[in-house]
Amino acid sequence: MILAYLTLLTALAISGVAAYYSIIGLIAIFSASVIPIAVMGVVLETGKLVTAAWLYHYWNKVNVLLKTYLISAVFVLMFITSMGIFGFLSKAHIEQTSVSADNTLQIESIDSQINRQKTDITRAESQLTLLDDALKKYVELGAITKGLNARKDQEGERNELTQSISYATENISTLTKKKYELRQKANELIAEVGPIKYIAELAYGNSDTNTLEEAVRWVILILVWVFDPLAVLLLISANISIKEEMTKLRRKRTRKNNTLRKVTQSTKEKTAWERKLKESKEKDGELTKVTHKNGDVIAEYYE
Repeated sequence: MILAYLTLLTALAISGVAAYYSIIGLIAIFSASVIPIAVMGVVLETGKLVTAAWLYHYWNKVNVLLKTYLISAVFVLMFITSMGIFGFLSKAHIEQTSVSADNTLQIESIDSQINRQKTDITRAESQLTLLDDALKKYVELGAITKGLNARKDQEGERNELTQSISYATENISTLTKKKYELRQKANELIAEVGPIKYIAELAYGNSDTNTLEEAVRWVILILVWVFDPLAVLLLISANISIKEEMTKLRRKRTRKNNTLRKVTQSTKEKTAWERKLKESKEKDGELTKVTHKNGDVIAEYYE
């Protein structure tokens, strides 16, 4: 009996989880009507389970037309639930893939910004080199005074170039840190999809993007195939088990009642016999003669 109720509990649990996933998946498809879709999903899931159980109990009493419609309704509802589960799992995979793609785009953008900052640093350093070369020419010509004056004239430009280099260096440091964090997240996502990559490599021999998507679809289809149908079949199995256990219990009760009835009847017959029995005692020397008489039946013995 415990196994029967455990089967029923498991069937209801699987069905509840399937209904939850299905409702979320259907809401993702029909996002404009969240509450109506949720109510519809709960009612249809309950109706599907009740219909499956009812068909099992009244299979031999239902006409062909009603039986055909109810079976069709159960299969259609199973398909709707499976479609919702497929939508839910696909949505989860797409969200994970979009996060990974977004991280990749951000990393590429950061790389581009770092390259621009490096270009700015290179330009500023080249400009400083040109300024230094101009001063060297004054020194080579022996025009020290003119060189010092030129140095003073270059001071503002040199400060701007130095600040530009410092600003670009700080930006590179900040961008590199952000890139490192995004790389960490990307590695975590890669680790999460690692199992599916191994499945893709095992099944298709490679793990490129298209192959991964194909492998994910097949995994989702396998989960959908064993999810809701398993719940319905377990519910029917639970009904079979409970019915068998109830039949055994009724048989035990019937045997027990028959035994009690026989004992009671035997007791009643014995009591009736004792009521008809007449006993008489007669002293015969040292012994006592006891006579039991019931109708024409007489029994004698000595005490």
